[in-house]
Amino acid sequence: QVQLVESGGGLVQPGGSLRLSCAASGSIFSIYRMDWYRQAPGKQRELVATITSDGSTNYADSVKGRFTISRDNAKNTVYLQMNSLKPEDTAVYYCKVLAGTPEVAYNYWGQGTQVTVSS
Repeated sequence: QVQLVESGGGLVQPGGSLRLSCAASGSIFSIYRMDWYRQAPGKQRELVATITSDGSTNYADSVKGRFTISRDNAKNTVYLQMNSLKPEDTAVYYCKVLAGTPEVAYNYWGQGTQVTVSS
């Protein structure tokens, strides 16, 4: 089993910045892919950013140039640096980790952290 603990959410004014963290612990053999998702009220959960084991990244068009995903493999932690925040970035942010062995891997979800962008 893998446990994920997220932190870093909060209330920020438009144009401000936040840094989210998601630390994985437990029976970890390898972590392959790490993602950040978000879900705004009344909307479906959407993929925001992805980072693979070799460091390749991908972003939703809505956050390109403003958000940066990174990972610290030694700490089994993924980060999401969010700059130039907009009210439409308000959502609960979730991390998801694909972890396991080369034979079998599972997706694990964090509990979510609230990000509110408002003046």
